This record gives sequence, C-alpha cells and structure tokens, in this order.
Amino acid sequence: METRVAVLAVLAESFDSAEQINALLHDFGPYIVGRMGLPYRERNVNVISIVIDAPPDKINALAGKLGRIEGVTAKAVYSNVITTH
Repeated sequence: METRVAVLAVLAESFDSAEQINALLHDFGPYIVGRMGLPYRERNVNVISIVIDAPPDKINALAGKLGRIEGVTAKAVYSNVITTH
C-alpha cells in the first residue's frame, strides 16, 4: 500500500460543526499522526491542522467529507514522498 504524508488545513466557521468534524477524525484515526486546533475568537473561526499518513484516496476522502460539512473548508497539501508499507 502506498501512502503519502499530507497536512489538512481546516477552517470551521461554526461551533456547531465540531461534533461532525470530531466524528470524521475519529473514523480516520488510524491514519492521523497529529492534530492541532486553534480558536481564533476575534474572527469567529477555528483553525485545525491535521497531519495524516495515508493512501491518497483516504486523504482525499477525509478532505472531501470535511469540506461537505456546512461552514467548514478543508484543503490538503501533499508531500512528494511516497512510501510503500
């Protein structure tokens, strides 16, 4: 199985989306290396960075599912290094 390291940038503009975001991150937990969330209260947005090591289809699936949550934007940035497990 080929995997890549990526960083998902997630912007959540609604506190109501937290439960859905956390449920998705739990589902993809085996692939997640780490995550950091910062509330930017002055702008009413939560900024979440997720480091993931997974097959590209899993990374795309997580980014897509996150991006379909109302008030959430998600983008992935990929490493060029491909690892075979």
